Amino acid sequence: MAKEDDKPSTGGWKEFFWNPRTHEVMGRTASSWGLILLFYVVFYTFLAGMFALTMYVMLLTLDDYNPTWQDRLAVPGMMIRPKGNALEISYTIEETESWDSYVQKLDTFLGPYNNSVQALNNDVCPPDRYNIQEDSGEVRNNPKRSCQFNRTMLGDCAGLPDESGDRYGYGTGQPCIFIKLNRVIGMLPGKGQSPYVTCGAKKEDSDKLGELAYYPNNGTFNLMYYPYYGKRAQVNYSQPLVAVKFLNVTFNEDVNVECKINSDTITDLNERDKFAGRVSFRLRINKKQ
Repeated sequence: MAKEDDKPSTGGWKEFFWNPRTHEVMGRTASSWGLILLFYVVFYTFLAGMFALTMYVMLLTLDDYNPTWQDRLAVPGMMIRPKGNALEISYTIEETESWDSYVQKLDTFLGPYNNSVQALNNDVCPPDRYNIQEDSGEVRNNPKRSCQFNRTMLGDCAGLPDESGDRYGYGTGQPCIFIKLNRVIGMLPGKGQSPYVTCGAKKEDSDKLGELAYYPNNGTFNLMYYPYYGKRAQVNYSQPLVAVKFLNVTFNEDVNVECKINSDTITDLNERDKFAGRVSFRLRINKKQ
């Protein structure tokens, strides 16, 4: 039997990290490690170059003013202001603090529509016709002009200070709700006839809604605000609004309201999309007995 001292020594794990006899580090020589490092440097440099080239080619296809691809929605979305929690507007007439937040939100929302701001930034346009502004070949006609939408066009819902002190009608139980369509670049609604908004109660609340008043007249989105050319091309664009004033809603009752857009070119309302061309919300006005 061979003695234990006669067995060759392997060096164990220490020799794996550094073998002084073969000058290997973790089983590889310096030249082997150098070749591996060179391979991965070249490989990842190639991948980074391919990614950069792909991004460069893709960016060449994009336009700064018009999206190359966009959802071709047949019906634009619709939303209300003020927008309470879960599209619910509820308050008590006698408790000012319950509706003061709605008034403050509307003041902020309508600030850019003040007549002085509109006169400074936008133009007076001929109504009832599209405000088409074509480019001259490769020459951009930018920035494009935008038409004025003055706050005073909202009539009793303009929220301007008056002697009564009741702004937007919340203090008298006749609140104003503002409706706007989502912006869609290039959309030409109406086929020459301005689209308009109508509101009504859901079937179960049909006897609770009462009379409505629309501002501007007939609740129209005038054609002069279309088409929309995008935020970069039409910097000062003022989105048209329709204000709906609820004149005699039944107090202390939930009223489910639906407003929708009416137009020759907006007819296919999707039942599965509750915001496509319409918006539903709950209105409750409490009055202490």
